[in-house]
Amino acid sequence: MSKPTTYVDVHQRNNKREVLVSFRDVQVSFKHGIYERVIIKHLNLDIYKGEILGLVGESGSGKTTIGRALIRIIPISGGKITYGPEKEVISGKIKKDRARNLKTKIQMIFQDPSASLNDRSNVDYIISEGLRAFHLYKDEEERKEKVAKMIKRVGLSVEHLKRYPHEFSGGQRQRIGIARCMIMDPELIIADEPISALDVSIRAQVLNLIKEFREERGLTVLFIAHDLSVVKYISDRIAVIYQGQLVELCPADRLFEVPLHPYTKSLLSAIPLPDPRIEKKKVVITYDPSKHHYENDPADFYEVEPHHYVRCNLEELESYKNTLEKLKGGAHHE
Repeated sequence: MSKPTTYVDVHQRNNKREVLVSFRDVQVSFKHGIYERVIIKHLNLDIYKGEILGLVGESGSGKTTIGRALIRIIPISGGKITYGPEKEVISGKIKKDRARNLKTKIQMIFQDPSASLNDRSNVDYIISEGLRAFHLYKDEEERKEKVAKMIKRVGLSVEHLKRYPHEFSGGQRQRIGIARCMIMDPELIIADEPISALDVSIRAQVLNLIKEFREERGLTVLFIAHDLSVVKYISDRIAVIYQGQLVELCPADRLFEVPLHPYTKSLLSAIPLPDPRIEKKKVVITYDPSKHHYENDPADFYEVEPHHYVRCNLEELESYKNTLEKLKGGAHHE
């Protein structure tokens, strides 16, 4: 039997889509004395230019840690992260001018819009912070013009520029955060659960705003969330993470059509259903990692079908492939 194709094998080939960010064997750990806690384990992941990649998992799975490692807030303890077509290493120690340049290319939208905005600064100052820090304007008139154009683009008015964050609703504060981020004209946005602190009624507005910016600017987005239904709406591909390891990765629609990993199935089963009668009868699947037997047959991240990857051992790989074959056979029969 020939060796199955893994995720890294596939992306060592020539790929037609341009890869903007690559994580290769990345590990993130925190030390406390002699004790070391590993948060991210041997992460291999590519983010394509212009895509929205959804990253989902339960609280504590390592989603935010991946985003913060990418933006260099958290140092990695192993592997490397590369950026751009030249695959320039952006993890570890890099030159100051390169680190400064990356801050303009990679921006972050934070989870809590109240905590991420300075209550002592007005909106004009908050949105202008990046412009001032990196001198991205010729004169004061151009700065004001850029800020006015951006505040209107996110659905607020120029009159709001003199106000302070506490005078706005949660949704409006998040729009200010998006404006502060987008005025830098970044290539990559890390959206760290940007709607989890917002009312349900305005979540769609913020999601649509992010999608519109992606379409207008060819923006690349790493969208971090724990709600799979939200991630399906906005993402091109979805990566599922459990305890610091990717367990499944594939196009968003395919993940909902044919979830293969038991943890993915458990996440999908937890999505609330709009009909209370069906919701009442629904059985939530509980994931039990002890059901895997990786002692003698270790797991790897294998390609089960084109563009669909699952963490499994060889025995599970055959089982998943058989499942897919049966589904294809049923489709042909119909």
